[in-house]
Amino acid sequence: MSEQEVSNSNYTDESFWEKLKKFAKKAGCKVVYAALLLYFALQNPKTPAWAKTVIIGALAYFISPVDAIPDITPVVGFSDDLGALAAALAIVAVYIDDEVKSKARAKLSDWFGPDSLDDIADIDEKLNK
Repeated sequence: MSEQEVSNSNYTDESFWEKLKKFAKKAGCKVVYAALLLYFALQNPKTPAWAKTVIIGALAYFISPVDAIPDITPVVGFSDDLGALAAALAIVAVYIDDEVKSKARAKLSDWFGPDSLDDIADIDEKLNK
């Protein structure tokens, strides 16, 4: 994917990290882990352009202030975000390799502590199918 194509989308690295830092605790480990997996797959030069397009679409939805269910809604506010991220993960799962998982787990552990890795086992299990 060219720099021009990336710059034409609503997604930027800066807006991704800003949203993630602001809402990480509220969103929870699963949403954050799914977003991190996609982010690190996007950064991987082995990920093809078509997969990066899917990832950028999901991450753009995640960072968008306009959601089907507003992020400020208690309990369910990030469920639509998780759905969009999970759908993208299912489509690009073959590009979520051990390096991508390792980077995402390390960042998640930094933010939520090592016990947070127990909360994401179901996502990893689905990726390994």
